[in-house]
Order: sequence, then structure tokens, then C-alpha cells
Amino acid sequence: MSTIIDKAREIVERNGMTSKISLLQGKMEEVKLPFPKVDIILSEWMGYFLLYESMLDTVLYARDNYLTTGGLIFPDKATIFMAGIEDGDYKDEKIGFWDNVYGFDYTPLKETALTEPLVDTVEVKACVTDPARVFTIDLYTVTAAELAFQAPFVLKVRKPQDFIHALIAWFDIEFTACHKPIYFSTGPHSKYTHWKQTVFYLREVLTVEENEEVTGYLSSKPNEKKKRDLDITISYQLQTDDSSRMAEGELDYKM
Repeated sequence: MSTIIDKAREIVERNGMTSKISLLQGKMEEVKLPFPKVDIILSEWMGYFLLYESMLDTVLYARDNYLTTGGLIFPDKATIFMAGIEDGDYKDEKIGFWDNVYGFDYTPLKETALTEPLVDTVEVKACVTDPARVFTIDLYTVTAAELAFQAPFVLKVRKPQDFIHALIAWFDIEFTACHKPIYFSTGPHSKYTHWKQTVFYLREVLTVEENEEVTGYLSSKPNEKKKRDLDITISYQLQTDDSSRMAEGELDYKM
């Protein structure tokens, strides 16, 4: 078990808070609290893509078993956003690399590379579409079963003529119960966070024009064997009047 709790005890003691702060070590589902209900649940449970390796199930267990009526949760809302990006150089480096590996044809590995989302920092200037709100979690009401979801998205192209090589996802976090509601974003338009953004490369390149839309569905569910891993599916279709540029597809990703 982690020794961080030992340091926490020292900090509590040095600050004269021993009579006010109780520290428990163990899994939320296994420890026994010294009181039947709590007024506030505070947890940093978020993972990459919000739900990868997240501890949200544990927060929901604490909510259902210990939070008093009218109690507060911090943070209490989380929203996944998506956008389309131009990222030709990096896609060639990550995916196209397998076409010629020191003179050898490794293309059977391209499909594997495509199924592995990349967690990286994306510059806002790479965004070709407006951001789209895709899936929102209300921690007061959401159930564990609802964390497996399918949600539609519409991405409106905002540049006159460009390419979409990948779709990206990020999340915003809200603390609505504060005296002055606050939030932070992990998107490309915001300051750097260790969550960065999640990049999903597409099999083909979409050639797009301003005001066209890329529509589709984002699906996510826990992996059956490793519950903290995710199986993600993205289906997409370019809405255009130009038949020569029409494109659609579906890809399964493993996180």
C-alpha cells in the first residue's frame, strides 16, 4: 500500500488538525467510515478521454452509500467535446511509417496503429472545425451503466478549404456548487494539462470546405476483460454536395 497516507498524517499533525481530520487507508468499497453519512465528496477521478482508467465508479459508490440528502460533490459535471484537426505530418509519421520501415513493408501493422488513440497536445491552430459538445455527466444522477454510451456529434467546418486527418476529444470539468461556479478545460484552446487531448486518426483524409459538417456517433464502453480500459467506436460521414469528396467510415479504437 502507498505510504502517502503516512506523510498525510504528518502534515495533519504538524498543522494541528488531528482532532478535525480523520485519515482512512483502503479501497472506498472496502473501508468502513466512522460515520454513516458525509456532506461533501471531493475527488479527482478523471482519466485520459475523461473515462480511461478513471475512478468514477468509486465516486458513484461513495455517493450512493454515504452522501447525505442535499450533499455536495466536487466536481459535479464533466463534458466530452470533439473537433476535427489537420495533422498530416504527424499522421504520416505515426501511421504512414509502417509503409516503409527501412525498406521493408510493414503495412499489416498500420491497422493496429490506427486503433490506438494518441494522447498528445494539439495546437488550437490545427482545429479545422468548431468544437462540439458530445456527452455530459452529472455526478448527482449518473449511474455506472450510463458510462457506457453512444452519442451523436456534428462538427461544423470553419476554414475555407482544408483537410481532416483525425478527430480529437477532450473534456471540461465543472464545480457548479461553489459560491461562484468555476470550471476548467483540457481542450486545445486552454492551458496545458496532463490530460492533454486524445487523437483518433481516420483511415482516409477528409477534404472539407467551410460550413460543411462531419456528423457521426461516438461510442464508448469499458473493456470486458479490463474494466478500466475502453472500447471506443467512431462512425463519421462528411456532409457535402460534392460527390467527389463524399466520405464515411467507422473505426474501433482500444484505450
